[in-house]
Amino acid sequence: MPVLEVSETEVIEDIGGGESHEWKVILYNDDYHFFDQVVAQVQKATGYPYQRALAITMEAHTTGRAVVWAGAIEECLRVEAVLREIGLHTDIVA
Repeated sequence: MPVLEVSETEVIEDIGGGESHEWKVILYNDDYHFFDQVVAQVQKATGYPYQRALAITMEAHTTGRAVVWAGAIEECLRVEAVLREIGLHTDIVA
């Protein structure tokens, strides 16, 4: 599987999909943050209304991961940076 290294600590994986140029920010569940902290940070990173941020957080909580954002790599890097401000575990995938 091809891997594009962005920095020493940040790796972006190409998980297939052929010609797709849409990137996705994946949020992973953890046992370190309060639920409300994650919802608020998803809102801050994306501008989503509370209910949408809550649904994403609930998906990550129940399934282990959720897509927070999809779009151009620059947008995904911005969203991921905000999520990581409080130490949330994320990846960017294509």
